[in-house]
Amino acid sequence: MKCLSQKSNRLGHIRQWHRWFSPVLLLGSCGFLQIVSCSMAYAWDTSQDTKALLGGYGQSLPGWGRTTERVQTIDFVPRYSHLTIDGLGSGWYRGYHSTLIELPVHFVTSPDVSSMIGVNFLACYTFTANDQWRPYIFGGGGPVYSFADVPGMGAKWNGNYQFALGIEHSYTSTQSLLLEVRYHHISNAGTAEPNVPLNSIKLLIGLTF
Repeated sequence: MKCLSQKSNRLGHIRQWHRWFSPVLLLGSCGFLQIVSCSMAYAWDTSQDTKALLGGYGQSLPGWGRTTERVQTIDFVPRYSHLTIDGLGSGWYRGYHSTLIELPVHFVTSPDVSSMIGVNFLACYTFTANDQWRPYIFGGGGPVYSFADVPGMGAKWNGNYQFALGIEHSYTSTQSLLLEVRYHHISNAGTAEPNVPLNSIKLLIGLTF
């Protein structure tokens, strides 16, 4: 009976991991395949790729899903953006698809004073009907390592997924201002106990260069 119970627990953890991992894997795979296909066609053209630095504030919201702790962070996010497919759509939804790679550092200010670091792989669509004001949306995720002692987080290694709305304002030919709001989720996908997730809202501002 004990072996059956242990096997059932392992199967439960696998199912929980699969529910979290599948959408992130799908988004990452789509972005990777698009990069590969476009690289073959354009010999890895990086002439229109951009870099950006973003900073801002995030806060988890107790009561949102299973979140119980109010964790506050100051976020610093370097980003590399690779143009994957250009010239999509027409009219108001004309735009391009890009793949973003980020190396975020989250400085935790409450309830602990510490940090979290991670890697994000994101699929992004930017609307270009207006030359100066360009809205964008993206989603994806990646691994997160937490140095912080946050109640309910049963593991140092976690995963995150996120979705965002933003707008890019071009003020020179080579530089733009970025403003965005993100939904951000962190959990260990049931690989350890306890597994209390952090569901957060993040507000970020940044510059491209």
